Amino acid sequence: MTGNRMDAELVLLALGTGLGLGSLVRAGQAVLTALRLWVRGVRVTGVVTARAPVSRWRGGLVVFSDHLGRRLVLDPGAYAPLCGLPPVGCSVPVVYGRERPAAARLWTLRHLLAPSFGWFLSSTLAFGTAAVAASP
Repeated sequence: MTGNRMDAELVLLALGTGLGLGSLVRAGQAVLTALRLWVRGVRVTGVVTARAPVSRWRGGLVVFSDHLGRRLVLDPGAYAPLCGLPPVGCSVPVVYGRERPAAARLWTLRHLLAPSFGWFLSSTLAFGTAAVAASP
């Protein structure tokens, strides 16, 4: 019976470590993406518009024009109110990479760094689970 318990602990340790490392890599990638946008991103002004009444998400959408004049819609996601999205009708700064205007983000520190913070918390949780599995 102890052999099965050891195997289960080893599997939990390996999964926690692997998930923790993967999440830590994703956090680093998110920080690098934010830095790339900070340094070389194209900054424009967008306008917050209302979502469809049947939408289950809170907050609004952001409509902006890219450097070629195309109108694009940025969906800041479910956590837009937590990341500082102003009310409908207000203008908001938007940043995007010149080659990828469809992958735009709000030009706020909270919105740019929120993905890396979430991945870092996930890695901490996974490493903590692995540490508990490894303890006697």
